[in-house]
Amino acid sequence: MQSRFSIFRFLFVCVILFPVAFLFAQEKTKEATWIWYPGDFEVLLSNKMQVRRTEREAVFPPLWQYYSPYALVTFQTEVDIPQSDEVKIYTEGSFQLLLDGVQVYGQPKSLKIPAGKHKISFKVYNQEVLPAIYIDGKYVKSDTSWKVTNEDKLWIDETGKAQQSGTPWMPVGFWNFNSPESKPSEFKLTTKPLSAKKIEKIGTGQLVDFGKETFGYIKIHGLKGKGKVALYYGESREEALDSAKCETLDHLSFDGKQSETYTHDGSKAFRYVQVQADATVKYDSISMLYEYLPLDYRGAFKSSDEQLNQIWDVSAYTMHLTTREFFIDGIKRDRWVWSGDAYQSYLMNYYLFFDSASVERTLLALRGKEPVTAHINIIMDYSLYWFVGVYDYYLHTGDTKFIKTFYPRMKSLMEFCLKRRNTNGFLEPLEGDWVFIDWADGLPKTGEVSFEQMLLARSLEAMVVSAEIAGEKDDQKQYQKLADDLKTKLYDVFWDKKENVMKHQRIDGKMQNIVTRYANMFGIFFNYFDEEQKQSIKKKVLLNDDILKITTPYMRFYELEALCAMGEQDYVLKEMKDYWGGMLKEGATSFWEEYNPTKKGTEHLAMYGRPYGKSLCHAWGSSPIYLLGKYYLGIKPTAPGYAEYEIKPNLGGLQWMQGKVPTPNGEVELYCSTKEIKVKAAEGEGKLIFESSGKPKTNSGTITTLAKNKYQLIVQPNMEYKVSYKAI
Repeated sequence: MQSRFSIFRFLFVCVILFPVAFLFAQEKTKEATWIWYPGDFEVLLSNKMQVRRTEREAVFPPLWQYYSPYALVTFQTEVDIPQSDEVKIYTEGSFQLLLDGVQVYGQPKSLKIPAGKHKISFKVYNQEVLPAIYIDGKYVKSDTSWKVTNEDKLWIDETGKAQQSGTPWMPVGFWNFNSPESKPSEFKLTTKPLSAKKIEKIGTGQLVDFGKETFGYIKIHGLKGKGKVALYYGESREEALDSAKCETLDHLSFDGKQSETYTHDGSKAFRYVQVQADATVKYDSISMLYEYLPLDYRGAFKSSDEQLNQIWDVSAYTMHLTTREFFIDGIKRDRWVWSGDAYQSYLMNYYLFFDSASVERTLLALRGKEPVTAHINIIMDYSLYWFVGVYDYYLHTGDTKFIKTFYPRMKSLMEFCLKRRNTNGFLEPLEGDWVFIDWADGLPKTGEVSFEQMLLARSLEAMVVSAEIAGEKDDQKQYQKLADDLKTKLYDVFWDKKENVMKHQRIDGKMQNIVTRYANMFGIFFNYFDEEQKQSIKKKVLLNDDILKITTPYMRFYELEALCAMGEQDYVLKEMKDYWGGMLKEGATSFWEEYNPTKKGTEHLAMYGRPYGKSLCHAWGSSPIYLLGKYYLGIKPTAPGYAEYEIKPNLGGLQWMQGKVPTPNGEVELYCSTKEIKVKAAEGEGKLIFESSGKPKTNSGTITTLAKNKYQLIVQPNMEYKVSYKAI
């Protein structure tokens, strides 16, 4: 087993980039914006969102602890202005204002500040939502230079180091609330009207079909009369027509005084809606307001295979539907923020939207506040995915500010995890812990599970990098030793030297004769195995039908990634076409929570013992976005923020492909056929690595030989490269 974590260690010597795109604009222009205690807006918003899940009009809240924003916080800034400034004051909450330590009485809506140096302080109270301020003058504005405290005596110094005494100041939280009217507490997603594609008479009512999976608010037009209207929603036709067992529904009552155009105030996921109205209620038509987070599709993919193109398109649509206030699992069920689901969404996001703000919001919502009393989502592996998600965010964006600000929360969560190890130094579920791994019948999850130890090792390596960024040298050394020791122990205990595979589980010191795919495939793309071990795992585990099969897109994601990491793109292409293509053949307009090709008809709709329990729009179904971007177009960052990156195209049996992969400040564009490669990039230094059976030629730059039939071309920003070659 390889003991080093090569890419993490390499990144230590790379140039550290600074905050992501949406921060650049605010920090350069210094426009006024609403500010708050960091992480509190995300906690508030996730609380509001995650109680919207209903099952047959019953509220179904999350299973884990809720946190609250701090009710009383203090904002402070120091300014040196060339002339007097009249600033306007907007707050969410009542406040105490100090100018140079002197209280300004009342709740003024504006303040005149003389020229010169001043210290300005707002202590804001708000128990209902979150304390926030918006200050707007010519020189004095609420922006990212302000600091905030909740008087917790924990502060971050200028190097990003956590201190336990002194002035307890933190960098403020903010997003894109850049006008006084745009209050954080009133944030809502964007909506636009959509018409029904088909309306069918069903008994005394109607079945309204919007043509594909969607999300939003039902609108009733030309509404007249007094009585009741029932709405039965369905991701499938069968669900919408089954008024007794459909998962979501609404019973509306009208008194005859309502407006002729009625918009229901509860957003739902559906394709079909059955409408049943009392004879005393009449209406002209049904439409909807589609609700969404406005994002640009910066990533793109097309190829010589039309079915694969459709798979990418439906994956992108699925990803957009599940990218809302946060990255959620499914739009019908659960509409919650699950860390394991979200981790995959982060990766897919980097190849589609590259929306850094959504990653930050989701990470903060999941982490919550102190103290840590349970695993994230009460799931052991989901706490560990959170750490790796933070590191991947840094790798793709180059944003060190996030880690410097929230390193104390990273450390306290890791301390919680480490305290739950057994006497052997392995994680083992304690009371209240849920070991998830995957939905799979017959998957053992008790005792010491190799998969959990592997995730812990990776999380410790993420803490090594984060401690380095936060300036915590002692922590960095400690986490490095813990990671190295754990990987050695992981190999010594779970690696079967005779079979050359990793065993799944040890109970009470006794190794169980069980091999599963999970730790084996993660160890491949974590680069924890040498080449001989990888080849053995590929043959004996990944390509072995006798090993417990994976049926969820969730773990299919990692299984196919492991195979791609070993150059099996031809095999993976066939698997994608069979698996995701199979859902398309079943009529999917977004990808599902689970797909089993042996099931027929309405069997595909059932899950959890309910006939329509399965989510037909689930974020983890969108993994082709990631696989095609990273392993077919072959584009990935090798230094934070794409300062350096690799382009290693693999057609996988395609005749041609083309696409774009977003970076913090542009895109990397690629076209590849069996004869030609074209590349153009907006930033960073790329290494185009490819194989050719003949000597390749280029219009620009110099091609160097790496090995027999293997070549490299350095790609500089804003230049177009054309390479003629002969695919092997």
